[in-house]
Amino acid sequence: MRWLFALALVVAPVAAQAQDVPLRALGRFDGWRENALVGYGLVVGLSGSGDTRRSIVTRQALRNVLGRLGTTVGDDQISSRNVAIVMVTAVLPASANVGDRIDATISSIGDARSLAGGTLVMTPLLGPDQRSYALAQGPLLVGGYRFDSDLNREQRNYPTTAILQGGATIESAVDSSVLKNGNEIGFFLSDPSFATAQAIATRISQRFGAGTAWAKNADEVRVRYAGAPGGLIGFVADLERVTVQPAPSLRVVINERTGTVVAGGDVTISSVVIAQGDIKVSVVADRTASQPGFVSGFASDVASLVVTNTKLSVDQGSVDKTFRFPSTTIADLVQGLSNAKVDTHRVIGILQAIKAAGALHADLVIR
Repeated sequence: MRWLFALALVVAPVAAQAQDVPLRALGRFDGWRENALVGYGLVVGLSGSGDTRRSIVTRQALRNVLGRLGTTVGDDQISSRNVAIVMVTAVLPASANVGDRIDATISSIGDARSLAGGTLVMTPLLGPDQRSYALAQGPLLVGGYRFDSDLNREQRNYPTTAILQGGATIESAVDSSVLKNGNEIGFFLSDPSFATAQAIATRISQRFGAGTAWAKNADEVRVRYAGAPGGLIGFVADLERVTVQPAPSLRVVINERTGTVVAGGDVTISSVVIAQGDIKVSVVADRTASQPGFVSGFASDVASLVVTNTKLSVDQGSVDKTFRFPSTTIADLVQGLSNAKVDTHRVIGILQAIKAAGALHADLVIR
């Protein structure tokens, strides 16, 4: 019952009034974003746990690397299992400068058993425009292992994925200017809302002058920059410190795997009647053998007879209940169901049914 009580605490209504939130916590400025990088390369130095000869891509990549280093080898001369072909991924932050170092994730794309002890050979990391923005190289950090011997296996975590800690060097920075169209700054909301966008525009205009900001859409606010004593950087810093009270998000989040329900205390439901029953049907088969005592060693043409008796029982349960709730909040509903000793997974099913009936006035997010 402590689990249900904790659930009721999660969705209990908050009596305190909503507080203002800094602008930087509600979204991001246009042009200030992260960029995905990807590349593929070779991991060497493995102790026999690399790709097998069935991996044609591995042998081709190894020939290319050796060819660039001035060595020519044939396909029949490559038989080492100390090499693995991998995919390298990283994230280029908006504030990255040439020479900065970032982390990269290394994932095997062949049939290697483990990347433990390997070293990534210099690999260019490309952006969506196919330009090289970083170079990755160095020893791998693997948080697992796998050992095989005589069809026996010992494995911990996933040794075919590794981390290259600070092993990617930025070679080309991106343009992260926040000033667009000459004198405008765009701000994108993480949670689109017309009310929140209008509140942001109103608060900025009150702070920096009428007409400074306007809501372009539910997810974007435009700000006019006309010069400031501290320059553009000082103006953006002042924008980040502007506080706004965002509009409440009417959303109920359900995690079926963990049985967790999280909702705002002001999410309402219409009048609803819930019938919660538990009918359990069980079928028990009892098999007995009928065998005459004189069969053993005397009558070879006489066989045993197996008799199956089936017993079916229906248990309607002792916790069948009918609940009637007037127009109320999700917090009151879950509190009432918890007091009636309805388990968490049934609470989730009830919420889904209420949403399907059109009585739950919020978005239902199931994960």
